[in-house]
Amino acid sequence: MGSLVTWFDNQFAQLCAGWRELIARLERADLYRQTSAGSQTASVGEQVVRSARIVEQSFGGITANLWDDPFEWTLPETLTDSEKLFEYFREVEATRNRGFDLFKGDEDLLKEIMTPAGETQLASLLLDTLVRARHHQLQADEAFAQLKKTKLRDAKLAANQTQ
Repeated sequence: MGSLVTWFDNQFAQLCAGWRELIARLERADLYRQTSAGSQTASVGEQVVRSARIVEQSFGGITANLWDDPFEWTLPETLTDSEKLFEYFREVEATRNRGFDLFKGDEDLLKEIMTPAGETQLASLLLDTLVRARHHQLQADEAFAQLKKTKLRDAKLAANQTQ
């Protein structure tokens, strides 16, 4: 495997590990909890799933020419707890691994493939996928930080009310 293929593989592996680490830190009630009423910011769970969906869609396209958005089977009503999310992450990781098994060297990344948006180079598709998926991972990290602040504030308010 070439050094660029290895770099991409490592970046996607780190991204997948980040999904698991973040979800493992949440209580079930907090997976899809909004940090404030009427908030336009997606929950931690929603952002992590968006990140995973991007990876699944791209590698589903690379491996089987299936470019469908996995929206329908990644709804909060379907992925209701961390175990179901972990199962979904395993499926995404398996699809991603099948994709990387196709790359024998860096020269494979120069190949053009047909996507719904038109012809594109594999390296460009992988980079775009990584950037978009990382964006949602960062949004999930921010939502997690906001959730922790909200829970701390709520705990302080509750403690003050009992005094």
